[in-house]
Amino acid sequence: MTQQAHSADAHHAEAAPVHTGHPTPGTYFKVAMALTAITALEVVVYFFEWLSYGIIPILVILSLVKFALVAMFYMHLRYDHKLFSTMFVAGLVLALLVAFALLALFKWFI
Repeated sequence: MTQQAHSADAHHAEAAPVHTGHPTPGTYFKVAMALTAITALEVVVYFFEWLSYGIIPILVILSLVKFALVAMFYMHLRYDHKLFSTMFVAGLVLALLVAFALLALFKWFI
């Protein structure tokens, strides 16, 4: 390899962006343990009969927390450009609005 080719390769390596900020395997393990703990909590909450209909908002909140963890870490939305997160959240909000509109249409709230 000539000196000129070697310096061109070195310059190319320096110009290439370093891809940092993604989670380590340890982070994935911690997130998996958090998801396991939240799932176990959901199972425990299910057996509290005294909660009656109060169980629904509790389970919804726990499910939303799990969803957020999966989206942030396993879908890499936390580390990607904010545009991807915005598009993802916009689609999710649109789906929720359609679901509530259908519930309202069929008078589920009344």
